[in-house]
Parts: sequence; structure tokens; C-alpha cells
Amino acid sequence: KGDFTRPGETVTPGVPEILYPLGSGGGALRAAALQQEPRNRPGAENASPSPGGGRGEGGRFSKGVLENHPGVGTTRSNTSADRLHRLDLARWIVATNNPLTARVIVNRVWQQYFGRGIVETENDFGTQGNPPTHPELLDWLACEFMSPATASPRQPSNPSTAWSLKRLHRLIVTSATYRQSSKARSDLREVDPNNRLLARQNRLRLDAEAVRDVALAASGLLSRKMGGPPVYPPQPDGVMTLGQLKREWKTSPGEDRYRRGIYTHFWRATPHPALAVFDAPDGFTACTRRLRSNTPLQALTLLNDRQFYEFARALAARLLDEFPGSDAGRLDQAFRLCLARRPAPEERQRLQELLDAELRRGAGGAKAKQNEGWTAVARVLLNLDEMITRE
Repeated sequence: KGDFTRPGETVTPGVPEILYPLGSGGGALRAAALQQEPRNRPGAENASPSPGGGRGEGGRFSKGVLENHPGVGTTRSNTSADRLHRLDLARWIVATNNPLTARVIVNRVWQQYFGRGIVETENDFGTQGNPPTHPELLDWLACEFMSPATASPRQPSNPSTAWSLKRLHRLIVTSATYRQSSKARSDLREVDPNNRLLARQNRLRLDAEAVRDVALAASGLLSRKMGGPPVYPPQPDGVMTLGQLKREWKTSPGEDRYRRGIYTHFWRATPHPALAVFDAPDGFTACTRRLRSNTPLQALTLLNDRQFYEFARALAARLLDEFPGSDAGRLDQAFRLCLARRPAPEERQRLQELLDAELRRGAGGAKAKQNEGWTAVARVLLNLDEMITRE
């Protein structure tokens, strides 16, 4: 934390001196560290000593410790002063001649939309990683990402649009490659079984947070509120007692109960079950790519989790309140809300049979029977694989 425009704490290679003060052992390691000091390296006479001193023996400040870290290859151009600080590091990271930053960023964004980056080893762009499948595309996207957008040839470019992730997302999702169908074809399966050439779109299951979000959106319960502290959506009783530290989970009331999954409070030892079952990262290690599994627990969660049962009841109430008319019309609207398409004739027939059976089985008045019948239909739709899959 802090202001990156101001010089920060001095960085020196004298860590072994801090760990092993004089007289406390570690002589060999300390001697090796002293040999690597900048003053013993060629060109050290041009390095700038810290006016206040650097970290020295026992963590105390001592005069004359140089700030330049040995072995760091960087260009001294466009630096704030002779001394290198956090602002210089930031400028070096986003420098136009830095070959990695823009490529890594656009590759990560591409990976989110296609399930696989242009460089499949998103953590390794070196000699041990895989080469890019489309190197020219990677370079072009990186250049577009770094360059400011131009509204028209006669208008000057807007510097604020350089390094704009929003513009990068728009560029990818409006491309013809992204908008392809993910339907498998026999001819493509023979030529490119892994779809590395992207002759079609990849079919991907949604991330854990988005699985709950799409159900909230279809039911009409999703809160569009942005920002704020984390929230506590409902979860099974007793989950927080399973970890080493016993915690209390107080379910958020009102609108916060239906916030997007990204705002859910995350305990590393006891993550929310509805997130963990859909492969949300555990929070203990850095995660650059989420693995996608397919287990019976996922279907059972969508069918029996009390959150999703609440969403199904809300979807049923929405269909009855907002779309008066025939059952066929409501089925069309239900498919539109959940799957963004119209039902096929056989799908319409099977769901109509389910609805009729629930209406005959239900107890109470006509309104109660309608609610229960359409809740059963909503539970089927929310439990479909197509509901939680990006086609």
C-alpha cells in the first residue's frame, strides 16, 4: 500500500545480512551475498547510494548501501531519477518495448472466452512453454491493447483508451471468431480434434459465481448493485463449523441476499459449497486457470440446494405474474429467460406433461397448484446442462 509516485523503501540484496547478523552464524551464505553486492560489480561506481542508508546489520539502517539491485535487467530510460523506485517499475512494466506485459494480458483475456489461450501455457511464455497457435494474432491484439483508440481518421486518438480492458473485451466478443457456433462437426473433428485453429467456438461451463448469477437473473432476483462490502448468501447449516476456526455465517438480508457471486464472502478453510462444487479456487494458491469438472454433486446442487429452490419458486412466480395467457406462451418465455431460445416441439410436450401431472397432484387452491406446477418446470430448466453452459 502507499503512493507509488513517491520513493518507497530501499530494496537491497543484503537480505542474508538481515537474517544472519554478525556473530550469529551463516558465514558462508553471508560471504556469498557480500560478493554479489553492487559495489563489487562492474559499473557499480554509477550506482547511487541511499542518502538515508539501506537495510544493514540486524535490520538497522547503515550508510552507503546501494539501491540498485544487482542482476535486474532494465532500461534506465524514462526513470524518475537516478534511483529506481516503484514508479519506475510500473513504467517498465507498461513500456511499449516490454515484450511480455501486453501479450500476457491479452492471452489471459482470450483464455477466458475460448477456454484456452493463444499460448496454452498461460504462466510460461518462455522456452518451456507452448508456442502460440496464432502468433500474428497475439501480436496484433497486444498492439491494439497498448494503442489508444481512434474514433475516425480525422479525429485524434484518445490516450485514455490505451491499455483499456473494456475495449479489449469488446474487440474480442464482437469478433466473428467469438460469435461462431460451438456445434461439433465431423469434418472439423478429423482435421482439428482439439479445435486449436478455432474453426468453431468452444463449449464451456460457466464459472462457479456465474452459475448462481444466471439463475438469479432468470428468476428476476439478481441485484444490479455494484461495489460495497462482501455479502453472505444462504448456505447449508453447519458448514462454518467444519473448519479449524469456528465461524458464524449470518445470511445477508434484503437485496444483499441476491448480489452477484463475485461479492460472496470467501473463507479459505470453508468456502461456500455452491462455489466449491463448481470448481471455484480454494484461495490458498494463485489460480490463473480454473479447471472444469463434471460431477453428480453439481446436478444435485442445482436440484436440491435451497438457494436454487428459491430461485425456481421466484421464476415460477415471475412467469405467472408477468406472462398471463396460455401455458404454451409461458413455456416459450421460460425458455427465453433460461436458455435464450424457443423450446423444440418435443421439449414443449414433455414439460407440458410434467406441468399437467403436477397440477393434478397438487393440493390447495388453483393458485397454489399453479405455483407448485410451474416451480417444478422451473427446477427442470435451472438444472439443465444448457443453463450453465456457454454455447
